[in-house]
Amino acid sequence: MPSIYSITFWLIFVQTINTITAISFNRPKLCSLAVWNPFGSTFAGQNLAGVAPLAVFVNANNTVYLANIQYSTIEVWYQGSGSPINIFVGATLPYSIFVTMADDIYTGTGDISVDKWVLNNTNNPFTLNVSEPCFYVFIDTNNSLHCSLSASHQVIKRSLNSSDNNVLVVAGTGCPGFMLDMLDYPLGIFIDDNFNVYVADSNNNRIQLFQPGELNGTIMAGNGAPETVILNYPTDVVLDADGYLFIVDSGNNRIVGSGPNGFRCIVGCSGASGSGPTQLNGPQSIAFDSNGNIYVTDTQNNRVQNFVLINNPCNWSSFIS
Repeated sequence: MPSIYSITFWLIFVQTINTITAISFNRPKLCSLAVWNPFGSTFAGQNLAGVAPLAVFVNANNTVYLANIQYSTIEVWYQGSGSPINIFVGATLPYSIFVTMADDIYTGTGDISVDKWVLNNTNNPFTLNVSEPCFYVFIDTNNSLHCSLSASHQVIKRSLNSSDNNVLVVAGTGCPGFMLDMLDYPLGIFIDDNFNVYVADSNNNRIQLFQPGELNGTIMAGNGAPETVILNYPTDVVLDADGYLFIVDSGNNRIVGSGPNGFRCIVGCSGASGSGPTQLNGPQSIAFDSNGNIYVTDTQNNRVQNFVLINNPCNWSSFIS
C-alpha cells in the first residue's frame, strides 16, 4: 500500500505537469496500472450536449468545453460551476474544438472553415478556409494549427504566426489506403512536445505516428502493429505525461490505453453498446482533467460521460490483446 507521502507527491505531479510543459490541456502523470471507476456519471445530457455531440476539451484549469452541433454553440463549464455559459457560433457546425493558453477557442466546422472564438465576444476574429470540413483540430506548441481533412485522407497544418493561408500536408497522400504514407478517413489528432503527429486512422483501424518531416508513418496500435490491441474504427487518441496512448475505440464502444506491459481496457470493457453507466455507444472524443479523470463524448447516447480516476494501487492487471 502506498504511503501518504507517495500519494501526495503523485497528486501534486499530476496537477503541475501542464504548468511545467506550458500546454493548455492535460497530460496527467499516471501509474502504469491506474484504475478508473467503470461506472461513469453523466456530465452533460442531451439538454446540454445536444444530439450526437462529437468534441469535448478540458483545459489545464479544468474548464470543460463542449461543441454542441445541434444548436451551434460552445458550452463552457468553469471548474465548480453547475451550469455552462454558451457561445453561439452562428450557422456553423462545431465538429471539433481546441482551446489555447490564451483561452482562444478554435473550432473545426461543417462549412469548410476553422473559426476562432473568444469568450464574451460575439464576433469571430479569425477564419481559416479549408477545402472541406475539419473534423479534428489541434494546435501544437509552435502555434501551428493541425486539421484532419477526413474526406481527403490527409492531415494538414498552418502556422498561426503567419498572416498567409499556406498549408503543409503532414500526413496522407490524398487517396485512401493502408500503406504507411496513407490514411483512410483520419479523425482525432494529437501532437506531442517533439511535434510527432498521432492520427486516429479510423477506416484502417489503427493509430499512426508521423515524425516531423516524415511522410511514412509508424503503426502504433491496431491493424498492422505487433502485439497490439484490436481496434474497430478508432476516432481519437491522446497521450499521458509518459507518452502512453489512450484511444477511443469507437466501433468497440470502449476506451483502451497502453502501458509498459501492453494495452488494456479502461472503460466500456464489455464492448457492447448501451446507455448504462458502464457502457458507451459510438464514443468519439476523449479529454483528461488535471486529476486524471476522463471525459468522453458518448455520441450515440447524446451525452458526455465522466469516469473518475481511482487512487492507483499499482498492483492491478487486466491486459487485453
